Amino acid sequence: MNGDWLLRGRDGRLTVYLPSDDAVLCRAELAPGGPWGAPRRVGGTQALHPGPAVGQGADGYAHLVAWRPAAPGGSGLVHSTHFRPRLAPLDWNPAGHPDGKGERTGTPAVAVDDRGSAHVFVRNRGGGVSLLAQREKGGWNPWQDLGGEDVRDGLAAVTGESGRVELYAAVPGGILHWRQEEPGGQPVRGERADVSVRPGTLRALATSAGHTTLFFTDGRGELCAWRPGDAGGGPVPLLAAAGPGPVSAVRRVVGGHDCTVLAQRSASGRVAFAAYPTQQEARGAAWTESGPALPADAVVCLARDAAGDVVAASLSPSTGQLLLARQKEEAGLALRAWQAV
Repeated sequence: MNGDWLLRGRDGRLTVYLPSDDAVLCRAELAPGGPWGAPRRVGGTQALHPGPAVGQGADGYAHLVAWRPAAPGGSGLVHSTHFRPRLAPLDWNPAGHPDGKGERTGTPAVAVDDRGSAHVFVRNRGGGVSLLAQREKGGWNPWQDLGGEDVRDGLAAVTGESGRVELYAAVPGGILHWRQEEPGGQPVRGERADVSVRPGTLRALATSAGHTTLFFTDGRGELCAWRPGDAGGGPVPLLAAAGPGPVSAVRRVVGGHDCTVLAQRSASGRVAFAAYPTQQEARGAAWTESGPALPADAVVCLARDAAGDVVAASLSPSTGQLLLARQKEEAGLALRAWQAV
């Protein structure tokens, strides 16, 4: 999944979204902190292409987007909404194509503004980024071309604390950034960071009232952080990346301080964790590994449960194995033992 695939619903229960062959599955807690239900197929029986995306609004609703085959020989985007973990997600509904028709153009990314409107971003045939935004009263606005050139796959969409949607995209030798300047407005292109980026490592998090922070791995293997509009300037290295994939990030108060918690599958195969005071990268961070060695395709995601505690999940698409570790009820960020779900 492109985006956080471990989400807390408005009733406090956790849900995971799992790509599986030509479908997306969802599993939810039967009660907050309790046992888990069986997997359910999202959106009915339609066959999907790989690479779905998910985003969540402040209302707790999850929005899922994927490509599906379309005759003759083309593809189209489809959208589903999941209102509550105990309810079945809605059926997949057509969302169109950034170029009108044709084959897949890139993995979508989804963010939801403070009005509950999903914003779907995807590369277009020209190498830029196109946007499809929901109307506040239902339906979709027309596709909008946001520009950009030679955009790589793996867009990172995020909603700031202001409720405005932002997008990050890697290009050769740099990162582009778009941001809504007013609620409901079209995102406009802002700063560019000139930096090398490893493909598929962009992840963004809302970190203050005025900023989101992008995490990515640069060409030297350093995990870096960038906040457009920050007086500190361009991207800054935080610590060496623990492994090849993207990080997952959440915020949690630790010892009275607002901290950003990071997780990444390490080169050893285990899950590595790090934490540092939010937006204070100069303070540094260090990895601590946890749990068993995971398959090479395993991915990691962080969330906060109904009590506000950190929950970590790892998923191996090849084996279907889902593991969970929850924060202990003690000071700091110690986790309980990993358990299979």
